Amino acid sequence: MSEILARVGYNGVAVEEPLEPAALAVVKAYLVYDRIARIRVRRVRDALGHLQAFGLGPIGELAVREIDEQDWLETWKASFKPIRIGAFLVRPTWSDADPGDATVLSLDPGMAFGTGLHPTTQACLRALSTIDVSGRRVADVGTGSAILAIACAKRGAREVVGVDVDEVAIREARENVRRNGVSIALAVGSAADLGGTFDLVLANIVAAVLQRIAPDLGAHLAPAGRLVIAGIIATEEAETLAAFEAEGLGVRWREQEGDWVALVLTR
Repeated sequence: MSEILARVGYNGVAVEEPLEPAALAVVKAYLVYDRIARIRVRRVRDALGHLQAFGLGPIGELAVREIDEQDWLETWKASFKPIRIGAFLVRPTWSDADPGDATVLSLDPGMAFGTGLHPTTQACLRALSTIDVSGRRVADVGTGSAILAIACAKRGAREVVGVDVDEVAIREARENVRRNGVSIALAVGSAADLGGTFDLVLANIVAAVLQRIAPDLGAHLAPAGRLVIAGIIATEEAETLAAFEAEGLGVRWREQEGDWVALVLTR
């Protein structure tokens, strides 16, 4: 659905993940309202009709409404509110919400994964709330928006490295690092491109990728280090865990929210 809407959308699409497990995600695209806007909408409606024929799952009806630029801006800001997750407060840059004793992570919605709303990101932040990273060397593989890397830097990590195979994500990450006033080494790449070993390795990706890069993640984990992995659907947990057990790693901590599982592994 995102690919179909991206064909006509201005600057891509926005995917709103549901907070309730049974709810459906909402995919939005913004179109310039010009003389061919109606033609674009008709093409999208036809393409979604063809998509439904594959029986991929529930697909809701296409809804269209006209909004002016200021209305869109205010609605977008209103939908992204500060959220407390463990020891952290994730808030947009325009928010002045009182953090109390929380560590503030300032992020605006962008094109990279990781605004703190997805269960996998929240699970990682809760895990980090219980791990002492002060003075440690940290690697964040698949860093996305760099939210987890920033969390570690703000909690006193000695050195933080973030890698992602997506160049767009790295650009977004650099902007977020600047906003938060921390120092993080960011680069396009994956676990195999890391240098040396790390006291803490983070990898919030998807199960299939985690299984494939398990040897690289294990190779860059210090002997007494911890590996935080997330993005695992419950039905893929056993297969994913087996890949890391083959690298001599076992479960130290586990959390499941809905269908999503996060694990902390050690040797």
